Amino acid sequence: MKKYLAFFGACLVAACTTTGITSTKEGMIEYTGAQKDIFTKGKAERVMSLETLAGRPGLYGVGPVEGFDGEITVLDGKPYVAKVRQSGKTVEETPNHGAFFFVWTEQSQWQVIPIPVTVKSYVDLQNFVKNQAGDVGIDTDKPFPFRLSGTPTEIKWHINVDRTEGKTVTNELFVKSKASYISNNESVDIIGFYSEHHGGVFVSDYVPAINRDSGKKNAIHIHFVSRADKMTGHIDNIVLGSSMMLYLPKS
Repeated sequence: MKKYLAFFGACLVAACTTTGITSTKEGMIEYTGAQKDIFTKGKAERVMSLETLAGRPGLYGVGPVEGFDGEITVLDGKPYVAKVRQSGKTVEETPNHGAFFFVWTEQSQWQVIPIPVTVKSYVDLQNFVKNQAGDVGIDTDKPFPFRLSGTPTEIKWHINVDRTEGKTVTNELFVKSKASYISNNESVDIIGFYSEHHGGVFVSDYVPAINRDSGKKNAIHIHFVSRADKMTGHIDNIVLGSSMMLYLPKS
């Protein structure tokens, strides 16, 4: 019994294996794999299957499909997986997909905060999320999830699509392996993860929304799901609209 309790306690603060996933728990989130691993391994190989997390209500998560073959978003236990095919972009709502990194949370209680019209840009949003989280007692030095709902004026987004031609992954091929899109005035649900300490893990060190010479650091990873057609993707930049809402976990 003592050995079991010691092991269980270690899992809560460090890497542990649950349902076949070797993962790390920090703050309010859990993650497996890392974006930077693709450069050391030279390929975007699977580290987990969505099926290992299937059937969990209150599960929210984001990540890229293995082999640069799409984007994964999970909203309240429901998976949405976007891929690019010859006929165009498609979305599947099944868990039988693998990711080369994935970050998730299990939250059933959220508090709603109206987003003021002065919050417009990606950087505005990032700052607002941090400030509001601190105001409600969330430790912003640790990673935490957040959600948005409403109708942004514009979203610039992408779906990963393999353009490596079987070559070892470089930063150039990583940037190239994306199909980019723009959506305007479309009602969406957004799930995001905030962290100032996980660049290259589940937060990209660089995003198009932040000028490299600005001195500002990216601290969020955000995906959307369209309410109209359930299409999903990774948000590169956003212009918020009026009457949008922020959801933060009830701590």
